[in-house]
Amino acid sequence: MYRFLLTPRWWGINLFVVLAIPFCVFMGTWQLGRFEDRVQSHEQAEKQPDPSTRAAKPLDELLPVDKVTSGRPAMATGTYGDQFLVPGRELDDRQGFYVLNLLRTEGGKALPVVRGWLPGTASGARVPAAPQGVVTVTGDLQASENIHSDGVDARGGLPEGQLGMISAAALVNLVDYDVYDAWVTLPEAEAGGTGGAMKPVPAAAPAGSGLDLKAFQNLGYTGEWFVFAGFVLFMWFRLVRREAEAVRDVALGLVPEAGPADGPEGGEAGPEGGEAGPEDSRPEAGPEGAGASEGEAAAQDLAGRTPETAQGS
Repeated sequence: MYRFLLTPRWWGINLFVVLAIPFCVFMGTWQLGRFEDRVQSHEQAEKQPDPSTRAAKPLDELLPVDKVTSGRPAMATGTYGDQFLVPGRELDDRQGFYVLNLLRTEGGKALPVVRGWLPGTASGARVPAAPQGVVTVTGDLQASENIHSDGVDARGGLPEGQLGMISAAALVNLVDYDVYDAWVTLPEAEAGGTGGAMKPVPAAAPAGSGLDLKAFQNLGYTGEWFVFAGFVLFMWFRLVRREAEAVRDVALGLVPEAGPADGPEGGEAGPEGGEAGPEDSRPEAGPEGAGASEGEAAAQDLAGRTPETAQGS
């Protein structure tokens, strides 16, 4: 009954099912793994102590920045150099900008240091001057920003002295020395300065470490891929069952088997190509047939006359 599965048409259907189901299961498992990684990172972040209570370590010991070292207190020594303002940054539901200075370390490489945040626009703003001479700063370590980071302006075209994204890739075109692929934000005691004008910028959680909307999107995609796999399998069984029922009906004679005689031209006899109708059974009139018909008519006419009519004539 199921020999039809070996026909060329069903070979194509079977091949599609064999490839589609493992692919859907693989994609669903991958999305589930992404969600579990985010849950695990979130749990680890919850178990870790507050970064502000942990001892600071030299910057080089915490690089490169990852989910474990992000937010850890980092310590670096050097002199402040170039200053940049980072516009379009929000803090406490207010728009403002970051004040960023490059700390030239003893090795010649510069570390971006966000000294604090000020409200308003960056253009024409007056900011507290950076400390002079050799200083040692301790701040929360952060990974370089990218185009997906909050507040980043990647369009370019900013005025001179302004920066849209805090990253080594953005700074390498603005300064003539190497820059660390990381940055630090200073705690409140240092960011406020003598006048307390600037507010400290809180450290952001590592990318992919929280149960945000994207994490639950991964969980939703997991369900979708598994549903697709089940749907493909369901449709395959449904098609097989329908085909098997059709083959069974033909075998039992419930449905006439399709053949070359079926169709409009070779079907049941009709007016154009079947049994002859009443008119078609009549002999075609010819010369002899016409004479016979005239004789029969005369005989019928004579027989129909009465004796009286015959005597009168």
